[in-house]
Amino acid sequence: MPNAKRAVTIKRPETAPVPQSAREPLPLLPDTLRVIPIGGLGEIGRNMTVFEINGKLLIVDCGVLFPEEHHPGVDVILPDFSLVRHRLDDVLGVVLTHGHEDHIGAVPYLLRLKQDIPLIGSGLTLALVEAKLKEHRITPYTLTVAEGQTEQIGPFELEFVAVNHSIPDALAVAIKTVAGVVLHTGDFKMDQLPLDGRLTDLRSFARLGEAGVDLFLVDSTNADVPGFTPLERSIGPVLESVIAKAPRRVIVASFSSHVHRVQQVLDAAHANGRRVALLGRSMVRNMQIAADLGYLRVPEGVLVDFKKAGDIPDEKIVYMSTGSQGEPMAVLSRMANREHQIEVGPGDTVILASSLIPGNENAVYRVINGLTKLGATVVHKGNAKVHVSGHAAAGELLYCYNILKPRNVLPVHGEYRHLVANAQLAVDTGVPRERTIIAEDGTVIDLKNGLARVVGQYDLGFVYVDGTSVGEITESDLKDRRILGEEGFVSIIVVVDPASGHIVVGPEIHAKGFAEDDAVFDAVKPAIAAALAEAAANGVRDPYALQQVVRRVVGRWVSSSFRRRPMIVPVVIEV
Repeated sequence: MPNAKRAVTIKRPETAPVPQSAREPLPLLPDTLRVIPIGGLGEIGRNMTVFEINGKLLIVDCGVLFPEEHHPGVDVILPDFSLVRHRLDDVLGVVLTHGHEDHIGAVPYLLRLKQDIPLIGSGLTLALVEAKLKEHRITPYTLTVAEGQTEQIGPFELEFVAVNHSIPDALAVAIKTVAGVVLHTGDFKMDQLPLDGRLTDLRSFARLGEAGVDLFLVDSTNADVPGFTPLERSIGPVLESVIAKAPRRVIVASFSSHVHRVQQVLDAAHANGRRVALLGRSMVRNMQIAADLGYLRVPEGVLVDFKKAGDIPDEKIVYMSTGSQGEPMAVLSRMANREHQIEVGPGDTVILASSLIPGNENAVYRVINGLTKLGATVVHKGNAKVHVSGHAAAGELLYCYNILKPRNVLPVHGEYRHLVANAQLAVDTGVPRERTIIAEDGTVIDLKNGLARVVGQYDLGFVYVDGTSVGEITESDLKDRRILGEEGFVSIIVVVDPASGHIVVGPEIHAKGFAEDDAVFDAVKPAIAAALAEAAANGVRDPYALQQVVRRVVGRWVSSSFRRRPMIVPVVIEV
């Protein structure tokens, strides 16, 4: 390798049915390309796709999904690596289309399994990944590529194509094999006046289309949005105007990898005679990398260290922070909760310069309400044009379909409604409906002789990261956490005579997160005693069996009396 540097369940589509006799995939034939989306279908995040031909594997992207409210205590959610865990020696490389967390965030967890899997991507993408891996004490093997470059990786010939996105240096990849040609867009849009002058290379798309694209994996995030995504540069004047009118401090929240947005904030602050302090470890790290590589142009004297920002007058400072998605531990949420040393108050202006990731709406509006209650003016996408999407809308996708004329289409990167909308766009441009595959994570698609067909389905799960724990948290654990948070906790301690089964001490009942006083449980104590006596009369002596007796009695009583279903933990002790 050159330059080595040290679940959501959805219905299977009728257009490409899996044989009813088996969900296990059909055997993979020689010179046939197998495509398995591991994540990113039916969800916004966890983007990862595995390609296999003649015994060799290539992975495109390896990202995380951010938890929602029904994932209490979870930090991030990983793709299910079970399909590749025992075939890591066959993995020739991981192609990373760009540097967003939903495409690179799970790389450290994959490389924990085998550290020398080569990573292939653009300069900025690999720099962001290497910084992340450094925290995990992993030094990767990397191959830096650029648009127009071609690399032969085993049976895969890879051609990289420039695409425009909300982060610099994004790449689409054409994967050429004996079975056919696949074009994977990664995340992209078709901004015709991009801030960095880097257009989506439609000429290369047209050339690939003329040669023949057998399978098109295409970003679906905005497929249900009509028209075209607005220009990125339209945001700059709005930010400059908001900052110019702000009487005191300005706090701008965005993704820590959104280099273009940070550039616009730096320029707007400079134009208004303000200085900028970066907040959040990932924001500081990523912008330092972007500046070092020349992707971020920092006006002279604009950046100031956060520790010195307090000495600057309020009307002369802009804070650029993380937390635009309402993440509990991010800077903006801590400000809203008065847990940050920057105390937001009347006269301050907060700008949320990002979109809402589906599932984060409630958390974001909680932050907006909290900041508003503190007296701040909150500017967001709903009341000002302070963000545009990084994903192609329906009009742009139609252009791509008409240019490429793909033989088969697999919409990726989106919730189910996005995938369906994208498939319909393909059909509208002439792709036969039976050649559009609406898949889910784990769907197995084989490509040969210009035909892509579904040949099986793997049952893939979610892998939860909780602190230092990876994959140890189960759905059952999350259910317990949700019950604890929503219904409360009831413990019952009973000491019994093992010979007679009679209660010696108790029952002592205590509740947490239960609105009623513990005294309300006095009513159920006779029922517990009667149930234990009956069990003893029937010869039940096993403490575990007696605990289940107590659990059933208390559970029925709480349900009928209070319409609640708390977690019930009985303890039966023999003396």
